[in-house]
Amino acid sequence: MFLSAQLKHVHRVKGGLCVQWKLTWVLNRSHQHCPPAHPRLSHLGGSAASYIFFWIIMKPDRKNRRFLLKSGGLTLTLPALQSAPSAMAGEVGKATGHESSEGTAKRLICVGSNLGLYRQAFYPKQTGHQYETTTLLKPLEQHRKDFTVFSGFDHRAANGHRNWDNYLCGQRVGDVTLDQIAAETIGTSTRFESLQLCAGGIPSIQRMVYTRGGVPLPMINRPSVVYRKLFATADDRERSEYLLKSGRSALDLVQEDAKQLARAVGKDDKQKLSEYFTSLRELEQRMSRQLNHLADETVEVDYELPAYDPVAPTLMLECEQIMFDLMALALQTDATRVATLFIAGLGQVFTIDGQTVRAGYHALSHHGNDADLIRDLVRVETEHMRCLARFISQLKEKTDADGQPLLDTTVVMFGTGMGDASRHSNRDLPTIVAGGGLKHGQHLAVDPKDARGQQLGDVFVSILKQLGSPVDSFSETKRGIDAWS
Repeated sequence: MFLSAQLKHVHRVKGGLCVQWKLTWVLNRSHQHCPPAHPRLSHLGGSAASYIFFWIIMKPDRKNRRFLLKSGGLTLTLPALQSAPSAMAGEVGKATGHESSEGTAKRLICVGSNLGLYRQAFYPKQTGHQYETTTLLKPLEQHRKDFTVFSGFDHRAANGHRNWDNYLCGQRVGDVTLDQIAAETIGTSTRFESLQLCAGGIPSIQRMVYTRGGVPLPMINRPSVVYRKLFATADDRERSEYLLKSGRSALDLVQEDAKQLARAVGKDDKQKLSEYFTSLRELEQRMSRQLNHLADETVEVDYELPAYDPVAPTLMLECEQIMFDLMALALQTDATRVATLFIAGLGQVFTIDGQTVRAGYHALSHHGNDADLIRDLVRVETEHMRCLARFISQLKEKTDADGQPLLDTTVVMFGTGMGDASRHSNRDLPTIVAGGGLKHGQHLAVDPKDARGQQLGDVFVSILKQLGSPVDSFSETKRGIDAWS
């Protein structure tokens, strides 16, 4: 089965252009360019062909000057443009070094809590190695020598929920995230260059991972879906192959259509569109990578999922624990070496150790210094720390192909883009980094009010260097943390 398309007509419509194409699905097994028809389509016959007319409509939204590129059932939202019609321009984007890692660490896990952590229960009062363990650090006490606490570090970013995304981006939302930079070095030889997971409801506002093209990568919040991706059966692989090939063909078609309209936009818009469609090519590369690995034998693991996906809001903590387990299995089986986990924070009302908290998670985080709300907030955040402690224990127990504990070669970061949810402050972001061969067992603190002080991006620079990534800066930072790495 293959697709062919023929340009039929171009005409102006109100607010944009309409491009009419003739799309042909050919199901001919004897054709030299045609792969075998999918089993579910075999009833159409070996030489069946159907003809579908479809349109590409470039129509602006007057409020934000964004455009939709529609091709059949595929809809792509284009960036805000100065011109009216939009299309694909040429090749742009920063060159990326797809090199093998020569760093001490080989893997990266980034966990982000939507509502942050209550800093007064998290930060030690003392710096250095002799700090006293705080309430939120108690679950991690057995791993004290294996992690570092950072206080006062942030990205000097604007405040508010919408700027939570700065967590892994740096100062500008939409810049390529830490995990994706690392994946260019350590993720090129695995089936999944990176995994993006979510515990709880997928947010409508926050995004955790951005490509170099500025496109946020979608998150998966169903453990069963993650499990099938990692440990697929033969039937799952056949279905995945069909979907990946179909999706890649659709992207090819849309990009070719867009090239036909590139002459209609100005220079600035060509640049924007070029960056945007570069991100689509990144998506194509991800699809190709997964196709190339579909024939790989999947590793059998001794792990049993619950009978249902814990996606109900009240079951978020259960989902979080399972997602941590699946990340550990993904690292152990080398399905991926880069993964992120977003911990949602909405109106969930949790029952912890048989006691139901007074309010929803979001309401607890906006406590207004109410002692009872703070107490229950810390109880919820303690559960996050327990999940993290359990994950670190798993990485100590599991080994890589060289027999080393996974923790020795895995950098694990738990942080947030929200420093104080009660005030919607994105300054002074609580952060823990464990493993990866770094110099741990200490509390490193800076003054968040010092304009010349070190930033969270400096922590990221040191992490990337530890992973063997050829970088000297992240966002607006270049120094790294000398006393740490």
